[in-house]
Amino acid sequence: MLSLTLAAFASAIAAAHLITTGLVLRRSAKTSHNHIAVADLPFVTLLRPVCGLDPFDAETLGSSFVQDYPRYEIIFCVARADDPVVPLVRELILQHPQRPARLLVGDSRVTANPKLNNLHKGWMNSAADWIVMTDSNLLLPSDYLQTLVAAWRYDSGLVSAPPVGIRPEGLAASVECAFLNGNQARLQLAADSLGMGFAQGKTLFWRRDILERAGGLRALGEDLAEDACATKLVRGLARRVTLTPQPFPQPIGRRSLRAVWDRQLRWSRVRRDGFPTLFIAEVLNTPVLPALAIGLGFGPIAAAALLCVLYAAEAVLLWRCGWPHGWRDLLAMPIRDALILPLWLTTFAARGFQWRGTEMAPPAAAEAGQPVLSAE
Repeated sequence: MLSLTLAAFASAIAAAHLITTGLVLRRSAKTSHNHIAVADLPFVTLLRPVCGLDPFDAETLGSSFVQDYPRYEIIFCVARADDPVVPLVRELILQHPQRPARLLVGDSRVTANPKLNNLHKGWMNSAADWIVMTDSNLLLPSDYLQTLVAAWRYDSGLVSAPPVGIRPEGLAASVECAFLNGNQARLQLAADSLGMGFAQGKTLFWRRDILERAGGLRALGEDLAEDACATKLVRGLARRVTLTPQPFPQPIGRRSLRAVWDRQLRWSRVRRDGFPTLFIAEVLNTPVLPALAIGLGFGPIAAAALLCVLYAAEAVLLWRCGWPHGWRDLLAMPIRDALILPLWLTTFAARGFQWRGTEMAPPAAAEAGQPVLSAE
C-alpha cells in the first residue's frame, strides 16, 4: 500500500513537470506575431530604470535604440546624477540622434520600492498612452515593442514576459540559467497557456489609463515587489496578465554560487509575500521529491530512471527553445534542484531583504521589526 501511495505521489509531480514542459514546447512551435498595420501601432514610451554599471549595460541599454518600431520614445531614469551608468547612457543618446531619448535624474519617494521611485519621474513625463517598463539588464530583440503590442488582447490589463538567461560563464551562472529557464520560465509560460498569467518585473507593458485607474505607480508599491502587486491589481480589475509567446533574453555572464543563492532567495521571499498559498506548493517544484518517493517504494534504479526522463524532457525543452543547453547547463539542472528545498525552507527565516542598499519588507513585517535578508 505504501509503495502505491508513493508511486501515485511521484507520478502526480512528474506528470505536472511533463505537462508544463509540453505546454511550453507547444507554445514554442506555434509562436507567431499577429500582423498589425503600421498605421495602427500606437506611440510607445520605453521606460528603463538604471542604477550602477553592469558588464552588459552598453549592449542591453543600446538595444533600446534599434527597435523595428515606427513611433516610440526612450526615457532612462536614474536616481542620482553621480551614478556611474550616467556617462554611458548619455553617450548612447548622443550616438543615436535619430531616436527621441532622454535621461531623467531624481528620486521621488512615492513608495518604499526604490525601482518604482526611480521610474516615477519617467511615468509622469511620458508622452504616450502605452508605456513599457523594461529592466536595464534585458537585451531587447529588434521586435521587442512589436511583440508586446501584438500580445495585447481585448481583456488584457498588462503584457509581461519572464526573462531567459543567456551567455552564462561558469557553472554557477549556468545554475542561474537553470532556475530562470527550465524552471521559472517553464512554469510561467505554462501557467499563461492555461489562462493564469503572472507578471514578471523585467517587462511590464501598460496602457496608462488601466494602471492609473488602479492607483498608478503608488499602488504598485503596496507589495514587496511591483510584479506581484501588478498581477493582483490587474486581476482586481477583472482583466488578465498576458505573457508574450516567448521570453526575452537576459545576459548572465559570470556569477558566484552565493550570488545565485541570494538572488533566488530574494525572489522566493517575493513570491511568498505575494502569493503565499501558491508558495507552499513550491516545495513540490523539483524532481528530487518524486525520485525519492519512487526510490523508497521501488528502489534506486526506478528513481534514477524517473530522473532521466524528467531531465531529458527539460533538455529537449532547452534545445527546442534555443536556450542554453550545453553540458554545463545539463549539469546545472540537478544542482538547481538540490537547492530548491533548502531555498524554500530558508525563505521562512525572514520576511524581507536588502536590495541595492534599501531594506525592503512587507508592511506587517516592517512594523514588527522582523529581520531582512542582506543580498546584492
